[in-house]
Amino acid sequence: MNFAFSEEQEELRRSVRRFLEDKSPETEVRRLMETDAGYDPAVWKQMGEQLGLQGLAVPEEYGGAGYGYVELVVVLEEMGRALLCAPYFSTVALAANLLLASGDEQAKKDYLPGLASGATVGTVALAEASGRWDEAGVTLQASGSGDDWTLTGEKRYVTDGHTSDLVLVAARGASGVSVFAVERGAAGSGAAPVQTMDQTRKQATLTFSGTPARLVGAEGAGWSAVSSMLDKAAVALAAEQVGGAQRVLEMAVEYAKVRVQFGRPIGSFQAIKHKCADMLLEVESAKSAAYYGGWAAAEDSDELPAVASLAKSYCSEAYFHAAADNIQVHGGIGFTWEHPAHLYFKRAKSSELLFGDPTYHRELLAQRIGL
Repeated sequence: MNFAFSEEQEELRRSVRRFLEDKSPETEVRRLMETDAGYDPAVWKQMGEQLGLQGLAVPEEYGGAGYGYVELVVVLEEMGRALLCAPYFSTVALAANLLLASGDEQAKKDYLPGLASGATVGTVALAEASGRWDEAGVTLQASGSGDDWTLTGEKRYVTDGHTSDLVLVAARGASGVSVFAVERGAAGSGAAPVQTMDQTRKQATLTFSGTPARLVGAEGAGWSAVSSMLDKAAVALAAEQVGGAQRVLEMAVEYAKVRVQFGRPIGSFQAIKHKCADMLLEVESAKSAAYYGGWAAAEDSDELPAVASLAKSYCSEAYFHAAADNIQVHGGIGFTWEHPAHLYFKRAKSSELLFGDPTYHRELLAQRIGL
């Protein structure tokens, strides 16, 4: 089993990093996080048409490039490093993954080409007022049969929900949880952006009042597809977290080399040395967990459910610790609005809670390995 990236994958990393250094510098991140949409449509179009990033892991038969999940991990790691403001995670890691897991050939043919090209922005609406990410948390009502369905209820914490053209909604009907597709502007639907701690990743509350919807997959069999999507999304998020953690580690080390106190660089003090060494250990361990998750997802391994929860719990804590320690190393300036340290800290905290916190995923891991 070889976890080294190929030369082609490393070239992909270099290409994406160059693109993001040009299109997503800190100044642009700060500009976009103040806007309602939260992303630049021109950059989004470039990502789809010139780099083909949205369709990277979508099979060729549905308009994608047909690469695997390892390549997607590489791209997401770089996006997490740059704090890219774009609906990439919601479109690719959520909507596209759920469609691929649904087993609905017609829905895949209808929706995946648009998601893969970047013409369609997509997301998944799962959590509700309870804040739960499991099957029991799905209470939004679905009524109907055959091709005639309506949805009634509310979804919370929907990533990029107010800018998405396609929302895949988990709802509960007489037969259990099913997945439904709702397109932008559908009758009886509403989307309200919400204020979040992490302004670089927009969220919305979606409401449905007798909203017509299209059943995706078999009626009552939606949770298995959602569960599969959540595992792959957890791995994707872990890759993002690793990218951010690596960047804050670099920021801390760079500052420790140049900040002079008592006539010597602060990096020469034992307390700072130990803090940076601990950060390095956690970040490198997090990389191993995320990369292993990417391999398991790419191979559709039986280990994926367990590995996904392991990667999500470990990478969440590693990123949060690294982001917090980066602020400590920077001292007073690290607490200011002008310094980028707080942007990574806020992303680390919000990502830690997305799809369930580390405690939830450790419990899930224990269940999945039979403890």
